[in-house]
Amino acid sequence: MKTKTIALIFLAGHLTLFGLSANPLWPEGKTPYTKPIDEETKSPSLHYYPTSGKEAHTGAAVVICPGGGYGGLAKDHEGHQPAQWFNEQGVSAFVLHYRLGSQGHHYPTQLADVQRAIRWVRAHAEDYDLDPGRIAVMGFSAGGHLASMAATLYDEKAYEATDAIDEVSARPDFAILCYPVISMKEGVTHGGSRKNLLGPERAGDERWAEKLSSENNVTENTPPTFLFQTNADTAVPAENAVGFYLSLRKHGVPAEMHIYQDGPHGVGLYRGDPVLGTWSGHLQDWLKTHFFYAGRKERAAVKGTVSLDGTSVSWGVLTFHPEDGNLPTTSVRVRRGKFAAKPEEGPILGKSKVSFEGSIWEETGDDKDVAVSLTSLSPGEEAPLSMEVTSVMEPIELKFQSR
Repeated sequence: MKTKTIALIFLAGHLTLFGLSANPLWPEGKTPYTKPIDEETKSPSLHYYPTSGKEAHTGAAVVICPGGGYGGLAKDHEGHQPAQWFNEQGVSAFVLHYRLGSQGHHYPTQLADVQRAIRWVRAHAEDYDLDPGRIAVMGFSAGGHLASMAATLYDEKAYEATDAIDEVSARPDFAILCYPVISMKEGVTHGGSRKNLLGPERAGDERWAEKLSSENNVTENTPPTFLFQTNADTAVPAENAVGFYLSLRKHGVPAEMHIYQDGPHGVGLYRGDPVLGTWSGHLQDWLKTHFFYAGRKERAAVKGTVSLDGTSVSWGVLTFHPEDGNLPTTSVRVRRGKFAAKPEEGPILGKSKVSFEGSIWEETGDDKDVAVSLTSLSPGEEAPLSMEVTSVMEPIELKFQSR
């Protein structure tokens, strides 16, 4: 009996320690736009998903906004599951249970909740061993609209400041929008999301629809954004994500968008699908490219020559793979035997393994010449080709042998 009692006490302490219970966004009695709060969701609140152990902890964090048309919360496949996926990447996740139109809460209540959530995580960065400059916001469907508001309206005063947390920036460092509602305009938007966000008094007012259509609110300061969508989505048409992407391009904001031909709305991670389930892998690569997992590192300018079997490579690519797997790889194109990369585009300082893929067919005209892939200077070398990248690099001469 004593052992069981100790185990239960430990479990309770574990739950409290890792914040698996809800963390209220505001101090008691200070929540703006107060209406009765749903007891099941305990909204507005943040639910913390920690990484497991220091070795897996990258110091990055994400605030996740589940979808549900601003009338419900898809807390499992658009909250719990993505949070666990991020934990696998060493990222601390915070699932936001924001207030809903179905509970009588309308704009700007939801914007207040997401702004406060980002501020809360940033203000508690030291407590959770986080980098306050690597905090992303992610949203699905209507939660994608909320995340897009967080990325574009972070300076809007959605509520009156209550404490020191509200002095912290509400701007996310990255935005991840999954089959998002973006526009509030008739014919493009999701009708239920518009109705629940705007409320009965403003739902028919096109001025409010224009104001809260996030493609209209993008600026050059909108954070880098990743978008995922399916062409077959009839609930939230692809025009939403495409419109936001084009606005990002117009304002020079780094962006990446993946549109899959098939797939219904509201799929979440969908990791069991061999095609649609690949989107999270693209997200992981994109986040790595932006130093989300490890913090930004210095790059180096490189240049040099590449030959294969004694002939200049006509077309190929050199790829530098840093020892730290959380850092992005760097690929440099080879043309007519030469390659070059500017400092902002070159490989990351430190030791990297180097791989090569290319062909010499244009130079030889021999139909037997095909593109080869090599990780060492010749097939006989078991050790992979590695290189120490420094801030001052001499021209590199690489002579590969395919046989």
